[in-house]
Amino acid sequence: MTTILIDGFTLTAEQVVAVARNPGIKVGLADSSRAALKESRDYIEATWMNDDAPMMYSFNTGVGLLKDTRVKVEHIELFQTQLIKAHAAGMGEPFSEEVSRATMLLRANAFASNYSAPRVEVVDRLLAFLNAGIHPLMPQKGSVGASGDLAPLAYLAAAIAGFDEAEVMYQGRRMRAAEAIEQAGIGPVKFDLKAKDASALINGCTASLAVAALAAHDARHLLSDACLSLGLTLEAMRADMSAFDPRIHKARPHPGQIKTAAIVRKLLEGSTRTTHEARAVQFPEELRRTDIPYTPRIQDVYSLRCSPQVYGPVFDALDYIDTIVTNETNSATDNPLIFGKEGGGFEIISGGNFHGQYLAQAMDLLAMAVADLGSICERRINRLIDPTLSWGLPRNLMSGIRGVNTGYPVVQCSMSSLVMENRTLCMPGSVDSVPAKGNSEDHVSNSTWCARKAATVVENTQYIVGVEMLFAAQALTMTEGLLPGFVLGKGTQAAYEEIRRQIPACLDGDRWFHDDIAAARSFVKSGSVRAAVEARIGRFA
Repeated sequence: MTTILIDGFTLTAEQVVAVARNPGIKVGLADSSRAALKESRDYIEATWMNDDAPMMYSFNTGVGLLKDTRVKVEHIELFQTQLIKAHAAGMGEPFSEEVSRATMLLRANAFASNYSAPRVEVVDRLLAFLNAGIHPLMPQKGSVGASGDLAPLAYLAAAIAGFDEAEVMYQGRRMRAAEAIEQAGIGPVKFDLKAKDASALINGCTASLAVAALAAHDARHLLSDACLSLGLTLEAMRADMSAFDPRIHKARPHPGQIKTAAIVRKLLEGSTRTTHEARAVQFPEELRRTDIPYTPRIQDVYSLRCSPQVYGPVFDALDYIDTIVTNETNSATDNPLIFGKEGGGFEIISGGNFHGQYLAQAMDLLAMAVADLGSICERRINRLIDPTLSWGLPRNLMSGIRGVNTGYPVVQCSMSSLVMENRTLCMPGSVDSVPAKGNSEDHVSNSTWCARKAATVVENTQYIVGVEMLFAAQALTMTEGLLPGFVLGKGTQAAYEEIRRQIPACLDGDRWFHDDIAAARSFVKSGSVRAAVEARIGRFA
């Protein structure tokens, strides 16, 4: 069984995704972090647990505009409980179990760096929940990404503490946290929180980060699959490959653009369907509409020819986004933070690491980049069903009795609905700020909403890319007999074979296309087509 040890500094985004999606992976606290947490906590207990200690925000003071009100030592434990209740103001459907798992891992990792000063028992309790598969239910709505994700994290804290009101998912059932704790046998149902424990649990943009890490990971794979769907469409349309000549992209040397063109060349290596000889074959649908003899194509339309210039910015944006997610994964994002002093001892410093603007802007960028990726893919989907735009591919990629059967135009229409939804979700949330809490939070990041909408854009675009694969494969099957002897590239052939292994071509008239759409999305979500291509030609993106 795999075990990951966290220390607050070395956790990777890939590990976050792996733990989020594989409950079989266990997580432990590094010995170095355990020792550091104990040292700082021993100092706190010995030095500051008295009413003459300096006033330290949320440690022995109220929060927000109550920052100048001292909380006496006798009230500190009650303060932890009341703090969670006051912040449990979320709404809407809960985050998924994988987001809940990622949030617990990321919060524990932030504590492991020993900047947040909770007790080590709090970290152990988080990891016990994670390893037992107990997933706190956190409402998705209510955070403005300023003092962190206060509202959703309050529900996590309530579950950790065993509040009667807290709910979790455990072994496929929604239940009270107390019931799950008992069934899992991970310790006492009621878990007392001491000074700084509750404020450490609810402070920081960790729910935003959990959603962002998963969305950025999925977007990276989505982009690889969009290269596959592009390659298949280039084959189906017998495209002119001169637009992917490396000399063109060296003349405008953006890394993502150069990378896209190289990927396409690798996928289509050995193809003869993208040659002048293949383009010279006129299909029946083309001949039905014109008696003009074939003339060589000078260049292809933008959705084919300009794909490196459109995909390239997505590659480059994801590199930037991955840097933000990596840095945030190993950041302490609550307030105040504790630091060791030269010569011994510790001091607490208030700051603003909880502000989610880095994540908010990165997720707005992710939404925009992926939405445009989906947009160009949808334009190629549209071309694939229109013989006047596809150089004679069968209208609607339709089979069976003409008129009785319709083919795929409504599937294309559904993809255009997702494109429009994505465009609306690209409205930036990171520039929106409504002051809160009596203006003590006078500028907020909106990072949770930015991450949530970016994740929705990624999910929508998984359908679009999968359907482009589906349509291109249908076109290739329907024109096989018209191009005898012409072959696909090594990579595109592997993709085509895997698609056909999972979905047989539609050659006998319309069928329940809902299932085809679901299967097409699964190409992307599971990575099955991508894996088949990599098995044939190696990693390509």
